[in-house]
Amino acid sequence: MRVSAKADYALRATVELAAGGGGPIKRNDLAAAQDIPAGFLENILLDLRQAEVIRSQRGPEGGYWLARPAEEITVADVVRAVEGPLASVRGERPGALSFRGSARPLEDLWVAVRASLRSVLESVTLADLAKGELPEEIAALTRDPDAWSAH
Repeated sequence: MRVSAKADYALRATVELAAGGGGPIKRNDLAAAQDIPAGFLENILLDLRQAEVIRSQRGPEGGYWLARPAEEITVADVVRAVEGPLASVRGERPGALSFRGSARPLEDLWVAVRASLRSVLESVTLADLAKGELPEEIAALTRDPDAWSAH
């Protein structure tokens, strides 16, 4: 799986909001805190607002904040807000594609890949990330020496 800059920056911004204590944070402050290009962040924040992950208010006392408690917003929620479905095959659900002959098992493989990805991304909340603590079942995956090998 390739994590886009948009998804990475969306997560960085929302984790910053989660760590910020709930008050409004200005876009430029978010951008500076996480080294995100401000113009790119503007579009990301719009997507997050439209998906009701964050809220915003204009003006001198305005800024951005999470729409729900950080404990209720998962990594999957943020990724879906800016990227759409967590996993697809050429932009389609596996069931919408035709797998023929010896390739028929690919449909089940892609469904399993999506289920695995959902399991991880739906298990981690913005609160977990803001505290620097992954759930144990996810942290255990990071201890596998082959978890990030080149193969």
